[in-house]
Amino acid sequence: MEHFGILGLIPPILTITLAFITKDVVISLFVGIVSGALIVAGGNPVTALLRFTDLMADVLTDGWNIRIFLFCALLGGLVGILSKTGSAEAFGRWAKKKINDPKTSLLLAWVCGIIIFIDDYFNSLAVGTVMRPIADKNKVSRAKLAWVLDSTAAPVCILVPISSWVITVMSIVKGSEGFEAFGITEFSFFLRAVPYNVYAILTLIMVLTIILTGRDYGPMKKSQELADKGVLFNVKYGEAPGEMKNECEDNTRAKMIDMLLPIIVLIISALFFFPFTTWLMAVDGESIKTVGEAMRSMSLGDAFNNTDASMALWYAVIVTIIFTYIFYLARRLMNIKEASSALMDGIKSMVPALVILVMAWSIGTIIKSSPADGGLGLAAYLSDVVVGGGFPLSLVPAIVFLLSALIAFATGTSWGTFAIMIPIVMPIAVGLAQKNGMATDAVLNACLISISAVLGGAVFGDHASPISDTTILSSTGAGCPHLEHVSTQLPYVLTVASCSFLGFLVGGLFLSAIASWITALISFAIAMVVLPKVWK
Repeated sequence: MEHFGILGLIPPILTITLAFITKDVVISLFVGIVSGALIVAGGNPVTALLRFTDLMADVLTDGWNIRIFLFCALLGGLVGILSKTGSAEAFGRWAKKKINDPKTSLLLAWVCGIIIFIDDYFNSLAVGTVMRPIADKNKVSRAKLAWVLDSTAAPVCILVPISSWVITVMSIVKGSEGFEAFGITEFSFFLRAVPYNVYAILTLIMVLTIILTGRDYGPMKKSQELADKGVLFNVKYGEAPGEMKNECEDNTRAKMIDMLLPIIVLIISALFFFPFTTWLMAVDGESIKTVGEAMRSMSLGDAFNNTDASMALWYAVIVTIIFTYIFYLARRLMNIKEASSALMDGIKSMVPALVILVMAWSIGTIIKSSPADGGLGLAAYLSDVVVGGGFPLSLVPAIVFLLSALIAFATGTSWGTFAIMIPIVMPIAVGLAQKNGMATDAVLNACLISISAVLGGAVFGDHASPISDTTILSSTGAGCPHLEHVSTQLPYVLTVASCSFLGFLVGGLFLSAIASWITALISFAIAMVVLPKVWK
């Protein structure tokens, strides 16, 4: 038996339905996993319970998974250390002396949001802490600052491979049915998928466009008009969150470089370890005996493409934490006790994300695995049904973009959406493309645009949802009433989502990133001309 047939649909449908009802992705994933275990166990609750517990343990015995798990935990630890030094405030003090107009204030917030890409939570809070006094001084509405923070959080994290978001995506892609047929690494797949990620990139373009042109519309225009009169937030939406306070806010020893240097070290370390791990794994003691021989045996491009991203990032984050720990102690920004406490607090802050990550691996495993391996074989079933039913491949990207957007908007999380959708979409895209007699490169393109549609829809939902952690933290970081942030940014977010949907619709017809971008950019240009005129 290759699959359980239509019964295999129960876990993902149950998970999605509960996510809409409860708005709790952890509970929804838990119920989905248990329901799958019950089906596999033939309804025996004891066997299902044993299967469930074994499944949760097994996903953490995989070398890739445990390194990603630890990377995410230590990334949280790094954020914890950075957030308690007063370095963000030091950067803010420096910038406040240099910036004297609204446009430059927002441009700096946009740039900082792109630079601080390692974590969306840290992005929203750190950039908000830095930029709020500067924006206030230059009469930038709190709502617009919150929108910039939110638009450079999830959309940036999903584009840069040195983030917990992308590592989670790569781990789910790696385990999805049909991926192994491409003969490439999950890291290479991610790099090739970046140009297809229309929503995330177009969001950054829209922020820059609005900043440079000042063509506000809808509720955001009204909020900015109030700010021009000195009213930074609209009291009809409620009170603004209190000022962001940091334990080390008055630490006058902190300098701008204290915030930037650890991030630079993380980037450089990762860039070093991506090819180095490939060279290291190539040393077999026989044909290749040293790292030097391994370096000479392949090009730098091959070394990057064939890397084990989990190893590279694991090594990079360890090096960065050691460096940051020693650097801050030497700078006397923290003592040993404070540094250790900050590290642990940061790791603790990652626990909810780590729980989702483990459950994402678990439901993905039970969905895609064959009955012989203790799974439902849902990927094989859906592939058979969709491929045999003559479903057009050209519509897959647009449809999965909408479905992913709905799930993420209802639950307020991208990660759970990745876990639900990627293992389902990958085999469907592969099966339909192969049925159409496409060559391997064309099949890969079909998967790249389909998975990118999942990522774009999930990031949109996380970006727009009023119950998203990132949305809430962006309101907090900017000192903006939460409902004002949600209502003012929603028209902007929907504009980008609509243009992206059209891009995926046309891109799906040609399986081309160029076709997607031409369509998205034309529709975006029209929107930027029309909307400020009609929505005042």
